[in-house]
Amino acid sequence: MNFFRAALLATALALPMASTASLAATPADVLVVAQNIDDIVAIDPAQAYEFSSGEYVTQVYDRLVQYDAEDPTKLVGGVASEWVADDAAKTITFTLRDGVKFHSGNPLRPEDVIYTFNRVIALNKAPAFILTQLGWTPENIEQMVTADGANKVVVKYEGDFSSAFVLNVLAARPGSVIDAETVKANEVDGDFGNAWLNANSAGTGPFKLRTYRAGEMLALEANPDYFKGAPTLRQVIIRHVAEAATQQLMLKSGDIDMAKNLTPDQVGGLGEDVKVETYPQAAVHFLSFNQKIETLTSPAVWEAARYLIDYKGMTDSFLKGQMETHQAFWPKGFPGSLDENPYSFDPEKAKKILADAGVTTPIKVTLDVINSTPFTDMAQSLQASFGQAGINFEILPGTGSQVITKYRARTHEAMLLYWGPDFMDPHSNAKAFAYNEDNADDKYQSTTTWRNAWAVPEELNKETKAALAEADPAKRDAIYVDLQKKVQANSPIVVMFQAQKQVAMSPSVEGYVNGANSDFVYYRLVKKAQ
Repeated sequence: MNFFRAALLATALALPMASTASLAATPADVLVVAQNIDDIVAIDPAQAYEFSSGEYVTQVYDRLVQYDAEDPTKLVGGVASEWVADDAAKTITFTLRDGVKFHSGNPLRPEDVIYTFNRVIALNKAPAFILTQLGWTPENIEQMVTADGANKVVVKYEGDFSSAFVLNVLAARPGSVIDAETVKANEVDGDFGNAWLNANSAGTGPFKLRTYRAGEMLALEANPDYFKGAPTLRQVIIRHVAEAATQQLMLKSGDIDMAKNLTPDQVGGLGEDVKVETYPQAAVHFLSFNQKIETLTSPAVWEAARYLIDYKGMTDSFLKGQMETHQAFWPKGFPGSLDENPYSFDPEKAKKILADAGVTTPIKVTLDVINSTPFTDMAQSLQASFGQAGINFEILPGTGSQVITKYRARTHEAMLLYWGPDFMDPHSNAKAFAYNEDNADDKYQSTTTWRNAWAVPEELNKETKAALAEADPAKRDAIYVDLQKKVQANSPIVVMFQAQKQVAMSPSVEGYVNGANSDFVYYRLVKKAQ
């Protein structure tokens, strides 16, 4: 970008509230996005475990196999051109593509893949559990991922599951292959380059990180040597804009090309000069109760809660077009989903459930919530409806990272949050909502069950493991449906909605792809029509 155009863009970014007449359009080869990205805790792919960081990782890194922009529903080769699975021996042999280079210019080698997986297991950050499901430990990982010649990697796994499940695991975020030589050169005090990768990138992806300022912006620069072809755009700039109203003004004035967090009312008021695309999402939104809080441990409280949510009132108003009622942990539209919604808003029934169980009201409960739309609106609706049965919420708003960090520490009382699958297999959500074999404080698990200190009944733990081991697809789906019914009826985690993503953009923007979850967001094919 020449000096004049760089200065023009900088001026536009600095003046989001200026009038339309004083602003030029964003440059033709730069996409400027307004988005709430304050949920980001980390951008190192071995640590990144938030929705916004998932979007970032997909732009910058590739995996051995992955769901890609051309068809986000189909698993294809990433940096691996082909693979051969041996279910009996529990191995998969991957052949690496020729000519793939990291952003540094270093060539991709089997050693990079081996280092990537060793590093995830050694660091043991939030998403590491995705890979440890394969029986990988710090003690055996060097034997589980090995090189076979100059361009093959052999992956071994342990457990009662098929290679299809393993491929979905390897396509998840912590499978993102990193440049071993570059990361090792930036290691400090044995951190495996973690601090450096939280401010820099070392991938093979279509974009590389140019600038990251937490709570402010992510700037990505195109990789001209990407093995699937260079992106049309030269840069993607994602600006942190928490206020939906500000995003709307910026889009209408031409300061940005895309707004990702508008309310239904704002979407409806954009006019014909802006186009809006709707993308079904895999994320489910839930209310949960920490079982360390004595007043929240009664199953009667859990059951009553299901009748104290004004599902229709919310989806008909401020959630219209952005969420639909869905009361099971695996999202609608995927094999094995439970699509029955047996609960509706009924305060009188809720009060009777509490009274019959001898639950003393009023109950005072703090409710943690991300301080942005639509979460604050949802929290206020819950505060009003639960109050009718004597459950009084004190709303505690915070940034996404603050709320999520508190949730991981199990220091909340009630939590309003969302969950998306870590990989596109129903076990991802079943393990999160229906499994917890060790509820000890020092046995951290990236699941809603552990984070809410819910010691899951052994029946559910066994059934979750049985579903994972089932080879017959129809039987496997049936087990997951049964699990969802049991969790739906008796759990301190109340699933309420499934998300739909509405993205507003300039009519000039073409080729944007937004799949079912945050890992399936792609800017590689985007272009701006002239």
